[in-house]
Amino acid sequence: MSKRFFITTPIYYVNDKPHIGHSYTTIVGDVLARFHRINGEETFYLTGTDEHGANVAEVAKAQGKTPQQLCDQNSQLFKAAWEKLDISYDYFVRTTDQRHEKAVGKLLTEMNRAKVEGKPAVYQGEYTGLYCLGCEKFLTEKELVDGKCPNHLTVPQRITEKNYFFRLSGFISQVESLIRSGKIKIVPEERKLETLGLFKQGLEDFSISREKVTWGIPLPFDPKQIAYVWVDALPNYISAIGYGDNPKEFQKWWTKAEVIHLTGKDILKFHNVFWPAMLLAVGVKTPDMVVNHGFFTVKGQKMSKTLGNVIDPHYLVEQFGADATRYLLLTQFPFGLDGDIQADRFVEKFNSELANDLGNLVSRAAKMIKDYCQGAIPEAKAYDKSDEEIRSLATQTTQKVMELIYEIRVTAAIEEVFKLVKKANQYIESSAPWNLAKNNDFEKLNTKLYLAAEMLRIISALLYPIMPNKAAQIREVLGFSEKELIPSLLKAKEWGVLPAGQKLGKIEPLFPRMDKQAKKVEANVEDNLISIEEFGKVQLKVAEVKEAEKVAGADKLLKLKVNVGDEEKQIVAGIASYYQPKDLIGKKIIVVNNLKPATLRGIKSEGMLLAAQDGKSLVLLTVDKDIGSGAKIS
Repeated sequence: MSKRFFITTPIYYVNDKPHIGHSYTTIVGDVLARFHRINGEETFYLTGTDEHGANVAEVAKAQGKTPQQLCDQNSQLFKAAWEKLDISYDYFVRTTDQRHEKAVGKLLTEMNRAKVEGKPAVYQGEYTGLYCLGCEKFLTEKELVDGKCPNHLTVPQRITEKNYFFRLSGFISQVESLIRSGKIKIVPEERKLETLGLFKQGLEDFSISREKVTWGIPLPFDPKQIAYVWVDALPNYISAIGYGDNPKEFQKWWTKAEVIHLTGKDILKFHNVFWPAMLLAVGVKTPDMVVNHGFFTVKGQKMSKTLGNVIDPHYLVEQFGADATRYLLLTQFPFGLDGDIQADRFVEKFNSELANDLGNLVSRAAKMIKDYCQGAIPEAKAYDKSDEEIRSLATQTTQKVMELIYEIRVTAAIEEVFKLVKKANQYIESSAPWNLAKNNDFEKLNTKLYLAAEMLRIISALLYPIMPNKAAQIREVLGFSEKELIPSLLKAKEWGVLPAGQKLGKIEPLFPRMDKQAKKVEANVEDNLISIEEFGKVQLKVAEVKEAEKVAGADKLLKLKVNVGDEEKQIVAGIASYYQPKDLIGKKIIVVNNLKPATLRGIKSEGMLLAAQDGKSLVLLTVDKDIGSGAKIS
């Protein structure tokens, strides 16, 4: 087994703030990294933000910001969220960093020099395809569902451009061979089969540049073209460890480590096929493992910023604390599979598994040591059969948990830890130390309580990667010094580490029950509802369209002059595909009147009109009877 690990998350798109879909992957990566570290294995954990592309530029314009301002703002939101969740990353990469841009330039230059089967690996051509702005990727007709992107439920744009292409066809057989042989291990197994299915369907050469996008990294061999956002984003895995500027570090963490990419299944093709092919082209090792986990859903729909059904990780941390939030998210369903968020069960799980099972185990064991042994770890002198069984289970659990971690079966590893918690509770219940104290059987009492304390020590080590703060609190209860709060799994495999006579620390409830918050959690988390007070901040009014014209150079945009009562406003709206300017004059439409002004294509927009859209058509919201402009919608 490798003694050095390089673990990465996908880098997250900065067109909006983080949600628990991002948090889930990042917490999993953090758990893996922490387990390897306390097992004595050198580990580098990477996360970051993806900051280029047409979508970022569009969102920035809509908010009246430059793309860089939007990136700086939202990248910081991700850092703040990871701080709240105690994510122990070693490096936070941003694709707008000069270091990253330098590495991308180097990779693209090497790809452009490469040959495959006697032909250039990069060539110029014209491409026409369906492009989803939300995904920042081209889609095939086969990938659409009812003519829409399956992830964003929008009709993709049809784009024709002169681009540079990567000759994927020259590397397909090598990538397929690496996957079939397990040299690139794809997990779970169904994602491997899905990837192999792509080879059977046939994969075309793909574009590595965009002609009509301005926010990105220029190609080093043709500055008029911008690197396609995926070709810019994927190299973050090597730019962060020195590909462009530190060959020694790059060798350490890429060539001489086990490289594990954590990704979602929606970006399977890019990570499982495109990325290994790009690396083969420049003679760089391919990743050892790619984990394509499933989707979070809320009421059956994939969680997506575009769809608006997101859950803010800050909210969960405020309700449950960082450690419990980590546990609750990781135990909703087996890691790797699709799963539906059951927010109404969060409080139930918190109370039954954290407050009752784990919290009570710690408090009752510590309290009995305090009451019966003057607050010091007692000495174990004689073990009976039940003692030997629980002792054996405790030490074996550590080995089993690490085996599951190596297999990236994170949820199963947590289940093993909590099986030990339940067994420890059962052991204390069946041993009944209170009866041994009543009968003055102090030798057996001391042995039972020593075993209880040793189990807490081992449990605290196994819990540390999952709930680092609560694990440290358990170790403080056991009397460990500050430097011993971070445990060693090597010692967790041993028995008899706690010294007799060690004084306990302060005993406080680990997880106070949360009986009164169940309804609040369900309403806020599951349905993402807003209050009447929040809705009241939005001013909806009737506006009359006085002028309308197309925006030069923007096929989708119209510039409207509207009257809202006595006030004249200018609104830029993406409705040119559905309405001719002359047809809008005199219409009474509904607008958001107190929206912060934004600049679109250099034109100030002072509000937003409301429209209904089903992906095929768009209809403006109007009033069904004549009413004066400026009338308030309530």
